[in-house]
Amino acid sequence: MAVGGSFDTFPKLLARNAAQFSSRPAFRHKDLGIWQTWTWAQVAEIVRAYAAGLHRLGLQPGDTIAIVGSNRPKLYWTLMAAQVLRAIPVPVYSDAVADELAYVLAHADVQFVAAQDQEQVDKVFSVSDRVPHLHRVVYDEPRGLDDYDHNRLIAIRDVIEDGRAALAASAALGRQIDEFIRQGEGADISIILYTSGTTGASKGVMLSARGCIDAATDTVRFDSLTDKDVALAYLPLAWVGDHYLNYAQGIVAGFCMACPESGETIEQDRREIGPTFYFAPPRGFEAMLTRVMIRMEDAAAIKRRMFNYFLGIARRYGESILTGKSVPLSGRLLYAVGRLMVYEPLKNVLGLSRVRVAYTAGEAIGPDLFAFYRSIGLNLKQLYGQTEAFLYVTCQPDGEIYSDTVGPAAPNVDIRIAETGEVQFRSPGMFVGYFKEQAKSAEAMTSDGYVKTGDAGFFDERTGHLKIIDRAKDVGRLADGTIFAPKYLENKLKFFPNIKEAVVYGDSRDFVCAFLNIDPVAVANWAERNNIAYGSYQELAGHPLVYDIVTKDVAEVNRSLAEGRVLAGAQIRRFLILHKELDADDGELTRTQKVRRGFIAERYAPLITALYDGSHEADISTEVTFEDGRKGVIAARVKIRELQTTGATKSLGKAA
Repeated sequence: MAVGGSFDTFPKLLARNAAQFSSRPAFRHKDLGIWQTWTWAQVAEIVRAYAAGLHRLGLQPGDTIAIVGSNRPKLYWTLMAAQVLRAIPVPVYSDAVADELAYVLAHADVQFVAAQDQEQVDKVFSVSDRVPHLHRVVYDEPRGLDDYDHNRLIAIRDVIEDGRAALAASAALGRQIDEFIRQGEGADISIILYTSGTTGASKGVMLSARGCIDAATDTVRFDSLTDKDVALAYLPLAWVGDHYLNYAQGIVAGFCMACPESGETIEQDRREIGPTFYFAPPRGFEAMLTRVMIRMEDAAAIKRRMFNYFLGIARRYGESILTGKSVPLSGRLLYAVGRLMVYEPLKNVLGLSRVRVAYTAGEAIGPDLFAFYRSIGLNLKQLYGQTEAFLYVTCQPDGEIYSDTVGPAAPNVDIRIAETGEVQFRSPGMFVGYFKEQAKSAEAMTSDGYVKTGDAGFFDERTGHLKIIDRAKDVGRLADGTIFAPKYLENKLKFFPNIKEAVVYGDSRDFVCAFLNIDPVAVANWAERNNIAYGSYQELAGHPLVYDIVTKDVAEVNRSLAEGRVLAGAQIRRFLILHKELDADDGELTRTQKVRRGFIAERYAPLITALYDGSHEADISTEVTFEDGRKGVIAARVKIRELQTTGATKSLGKAA
């Protein structure tokens, strides 16, 4: 198995892969329904030509080039070509609205932009007056761009062809490109990733080439990844998860990155490509399970009974069989039948049949959801990390998987818990600093070189693994002293298929209240089966029967809270279903779909007031952003439901 070893930059690793894995697939991309493949040797040749072309357009060492789009081989090759020239790639979320895009492009001083298609080119040109250093825009998909002014616009394929022709005509240019690669150093800034923080403007996290490769090398060894593995590269290019799990680990291990045809075809593409290494955030696994459960609701009665029976067998024996623990012969036989009849067909439908290692992270996963996938034989693990660590801070070793922890420290990572309860770490991939933000960089570090995560946690005495409670600043107490961990409650609520998003409040209050979004797919399916007529999300969300089914889910959460000591007093007393879905375009979620709790509280202040003053309904008027960028206003009268809390015993930490 080849890993990063002594290589300190990605271009040097690319050259190694071209020599060592020459004919092995490096990239696959489904275009117009047909999978195309490029080997490592082909990719190395293309990237060298692309770098030569960009050099001829003026891209210099230290320049920044933004990349705006989805997972496309040419956009990954833009990363590689920029790193060959010792320039710095800056991926931007493809769904960023114009103001977010303008902020990143201007803050990062970008001179070049690589855009996926006409939509992204239009967005870039719409804000170009706010990007003073912008020199050229290159693009991947030409459709719709024929009549554009091409003085500053050029196709990536033409840049590559120009570089290829120039290299053929000039040996000196080839030597210059090779010299750029030789001069590359591990201390070079390899990439700037803008975090979509839950508060304030995003910050540009600078990561070094050496740090990225060392961190990726550790985890490639940890999970025994090789050039035989395949990953489905569908995560946002601007998210650290894609750059780590696909790009960095892919180049270090030499495995194939398969790019889906589009965001709408990921499920089909996953079934066709059969990834062996897979990552999805908890909401991704939730969505898969929701679709399965919806299909089973419509299945014949005998199929439903068989499905439910063998899921019971899986819950009883699956985890023990996966971890090699002792299981009675009768249990093994029943599980083997279940594997034949249910588990393997189910994994095949989900495109998970070949997955050897799967991870989830980004937020806590519901224990029942986690147990479901492991019980059907998926080696699903959790990791905890952040952009400033270049992702991994902890990860779960095989055989040491617990749903309520995120594992011990990742290889070569040093973790400590501060007196305030905050998790702090040092790691091989830890960031160099925030771009142009020295003061904020200093704030993020301790005086002795640890990174402050901002998360509260502790090491579990039973397992020695790290438990994350919540953001340190978000963990609070109710007025009576009961501990209040909002994220913990929100994750419990979101476990139910009917609830897509939850935001709870209670810090310094007398009791806990919640805003909820229903899952439009799951609830619409329920409505169709029950002949419930509705005309919009707003109408469906406000339907009394929808409130009834969601009330049962919230009551179930309260019952589970009552079984523990720590949060028994933090049961949800009142809730409402919002009249619109929380949306990143409206600033309510980050681009990685984390709730901006403080912003939401300000935006829906009249609803917060109504939840706590005993009202049974409240009026709200909200500005929304449509898909085409236009603004509008929706108004609604939102109902409020009250619940009786159950078994409310004296909570840990509650004032006497």
